[in-house]
Amino acid sequence: MTARTHSPLKSLPTPPTDPSHAEPAPTPSGSGAPKDVAEGVPSSVRSDPQTGDGRYPIAWLTISAPRGAVPTATSICECGRNLFAAGHRKALALIDDHNRHRTRCPLRTTEERIAT
Repeated sequence: MTARTHSPLKSLPTPPTDPSHAEPAPTPSGSGAPKDVAEGVPSSVRSDPQTGDGRYPIAWLTISAPRGAVPTATSICECGRNLFAAGHRKALALIDDHNRHRTRCPLRTTEERIAT
């Protein structure tokens, strides 16, 4: 076997031999610590201005049907339901079962039926 030689066009940097600590970059004005935001702009995190209507997800249906591959479906619910199906017929059956579960789930029926 012949030993491989490195290409003369590529050069690997030599690692530093002494440890060094990272230092912050100097500020443009050269004074004090760097500023996060412009002056006059509050830097505290504000609450999300979008207020929800009190609803939150309880059940998820995930369907994957790539072209030329076997379709799959997963039905997950906060009540403990976690089902998986692979294949056309089984995935379609799980989708129908997930829709039926949405009307029968104890977590949904108690919250939604009391509200109406």
